[in-house]
Amino acid sequence: MGLRITQVDAFTDRPFAGNPAAVCILPTAADPAWMQNVAREMNLAETAFLVPRNGEYDLRWFTPAVEVDLCGHATLASAHVLWEDGLLKTTAQARFHTKSGLLTAERRDSWIELDFPTTIASPAPPPPGLIDALGVKPRFVGRSRFDYLVEVDSESTVRRLEPDLNALARVDARGVIVTSLADKRSEYDFVSRFFAPQAGVPEDPVTGSAHCALTPYWSAKLGKQELVAYQASARGGVVRVRLNGERVRLGGQAVTVLRGELTAGNLPA
Repeated sequence: MGLRITQVDAFTDRPFAGNPAAVCILPTAADPAWMQNVAREMNLAETAFLVPRNGEYDLRWFTPAVEVDLCGHATLASAHVLWEDGLLKTTAQARFHTKSGLLTAERRDSWIELDFPTTIASPAPPPPGLIDALGVKPRFVGRSRFDYLVEVDSESTVRRLEPDLNALARVDARGVIVTSLADKRSEYDFVSRFFAPQAGVPEDPVTGSAHCALTPYWSAKLGKQELVAYQASARGGVVRVRLNGERVRLGGQAVTVLRGELTAGNLPA
């Protein structure tokens, strides 16, 4: 008998938008090389692997190229699968033990709210090649625990961006966040895009973990604790964010689009 694997579009309320993630619930811990092979086979920005632990779950995330320390959309997708498949009551909090500590998820009507740590982007000089690779004039450059954050002048600049991904892959960081205020007539407070060729993800459609840096940044600039963000990739997605001290609440929706079964490759027993 194989292992069930579920594909979920996260940070969207409709199929084929947002950010797709695969979710695989394992009976026992698996070899990291096997998980990396599965993630490469799925060829999505992230594949999440969960192992039950006394009503809670150990959670790890893999891109097609590497394991990552923090991922928002695949955590949201994981919680969605646990509730949808009846492994958790819809009123129960989903609790995940990860390389970034304990993360939680709760249902809020049709939305899911994640509790994540902030990753403050402190001002930093741009590394060699970053600005040329983006082809923009930055208003701010900062460095978080994971990524560079670059503010530019307008939403149109963010949307039109066509970076040199080969050059970006040489930047020493997990990825690069490019952001701006949303247009004045927009329903959103700010917009962003996220590029991570270093991690095997040329452009991530909607990046929950990037909003762990974006939320404190824009909260300080706009004087607001609660904001609505839009990640302006081709697929696009909405993230409701709320700054709560050293934590960030990330709100999103999710839709299951595919259920399958892994049938080969030394499956964990």
